[in-house]
Amino acid sequence: MSQLDLVIIGSGPGGYVAAIKAAQLGLKVALVEKDPNLGGTCLNVGCIPSKALLHSTEVFAHAQHGKKHGVVGGDKLTFDVAAMMANKDKVVSQLRGGVKTLVSKRGVEIIHGLGRLGGAGKVVVRSDKGERVLETKSILVATGSVPVELPFMKFDGETVISSDHGIALGKVPERMVVVGAGAIGLELGSVWSRLGAQVTVVEMLPTIGGPSFDPDVAKAAQKAFEAQGIKFELGAKVTGVKKGPGGAALTAERDGKPLEFPADKILVAVGRKANTTGLGAAEAGLKLDERGRIVIDDHYRSNLPGVLAIGDVVAGPMLAHKAEEEGVAAAEILAGKPGHVNYGAIPGVIYTEPEVAGVGLTEAEAQAKGIEAKVGKFALQANGRAIATDATTGFVKVVACAKTDKVLGVQMVAKGASEMIAAACAHIEYGGSAEDIARTCFAHPTLSESFKEAAMAVSKSSIHSL
Repeated sequence: MSQLDLVIIGSGPGGYVAAIKAAQLGLKVALVEKDPNLGGTCLNVGCIPSKALLHSTEVFAHAQHGKKHGVVGGDKLTFDVAAMMANKDKVVSQLRGGVKTLVSKRGVEIIHGLGRLGGAGKVVVRSDKGERVLETKSILVATGSVPVELPFMKFDGETVISSDHGIALGKVPERMVVVGAGAIGLELGSVWSRLGAQVTVVEMLPTIGGPSFDPDVAKAAQKAFEAQGIKFELGAKVTGVKKGPGGAALTAERDGKPLEFPADKILVAVGRKANTTGLGAAEAGLKLDERGRIVIDDHYRSNLPGVLAIGDVVAGPMLAHKAEEEGVAAAEILAGKPGHVNYGAIPGVIYTEPEVAGVGLTEAEAQAKGIEAKVGKFALQANGRAIATDATTGFVKVVACAKTDKVLGVQMVAKGASEMIAAACAHIEYGGSAEDIARTCFAHPTLSESFKEAAMAVSKSSIHSL
């Protein structure tokens, strides 16, 4: 095979998108993937399957509580876990096929095997067929991340489980303890809580959702989840797990006092870490930071000539859409074009019900930067569409610069927040003001009108709130 322009190691959202973009720009590309299917964690065991499970359980929950809408017998409904898992697998299978088609139709060669750095301009791919050496001008590492495992609570796949296991349980556990109140823990906790599991979320921090959300947003989301039956134990440090004839229990402590939470399943969702296993980073002299991530410059270049990296394996939020944007930018740079990602306009979403979403600076971050900010809020309970569709829980919050009115950030707890946040991203991308949003015409009735009203509230001119 003649020399390639680009070899990409890893076919997750960052890798396969980079491959397609590079091919569109005329580069000769090969995509190396260690697993049988393309798509990485996001498609196979992360974003997509978890959203399929969330939707299935939302349908069930809505039917159960549909009496006022004329849905009779909701309290007698039963749920088929096997059918839910089959639907999830069907969704994943369909998208796998779509990714493979998109990549191959662009002329990208797909090579299955474990890829490692093999010296200047070389990638060695090892598979059950042996080893193959690919010669290339450039290498893009997009190997993603793996779940963080607590050293004193190793995953056993039975009692102590990761998110990979949490999307594939064969039955509803009676008691589930979730370690970590971030997106993964809250989403999977919601899935199994809706089906009847007694879910307790144990979190070391004083609020849920992490630092990406202001305390008022986190508090509103927590209140909504508690109303659904999820229990929270905040400010609790996990110490281990006890197993005995009577079952298992998570042990923790708070303010020096021991805590114990009986559980059939303990889902550890304390984050993810960069995956460089099998990459040959040390042998190649690839520079990693203190958290094992590949160190790159502003153009995604590592310390090794011709080796770039993107996505979860480098610093920044571990989000599929962040990896995709970096994949496009890296491909453009390699093709001699300007490539850029605005890291101030990358949204974060927790896909619960209601959803929690945010982009840009939080109010607390603005204050920490010494920026005088003004805030506008609008509660969904005053929105017509929300009232008509049982979606009155939550609010939208716009943070703007007090001097220039430029939008600094937007946060929301709302049904459909994952879709509504896109409008906020667009306004932040072009440097828009709260007045720009306020003067934008939104369809009525829609939940997104709450975004417009929150923007108007920045100048205390909201129409539908006092």
